[in-house]
Amino acid sequence: MPDREDRQMWDAFTSVLVWLPAALDDQLERDAALTLFEYGVLWTLSEADERTLRMSELARATNASLSKLSRAAGRLERRGWMTRVPDPADGRYTLAVLTDAGRDKAADATPGHIDAVNRLVFDQLTAPQVRQLHEISNRILRAVRTEDSRPPQR
Repeated sequence: MPDREDRQMWDAFTSVLVWLPAALDDQLERDAALTLFEYGVLWTLSEADERTLRMSELARATNASLSKLSRAAGRLERRGWMTRVPDPADGRYTLAVLTDAGRDKAADATPGHIDAVNRLVFDQLTAPQVRQLHEISNRILRAVRTEDSRPPQR
């Protein structure tokens, strides 16, 4: 059974896991008309070769189920920020392609998102604490992210 200090740490950590994404989501929705997940999709595609990924690869990269990703992709397509096309190399797959407008949208949203991350995270920590957080985050990620990990079903 964890001691009181462990429980307090766990309560604080799980609160960050809930409140930080919500705060970042609020900022992006207010300033860029994007959810945090949609921004993540656009950003991931912007970093991909030829701004293109198979939907299954994009789902893995964003830790989303295909159904969650498909709903977001539909919203992003309606706004002209991405398209879905059959994979010419294998028609069983669908490619997600970031449009020029989507690249611009991600680029426009990034400064405000960076400001929010700085204000909510980095400005709250000392340089040694940032290095500690980096190491702690990597240790936890190694434990939860394995090669055969599957995105959660949502």
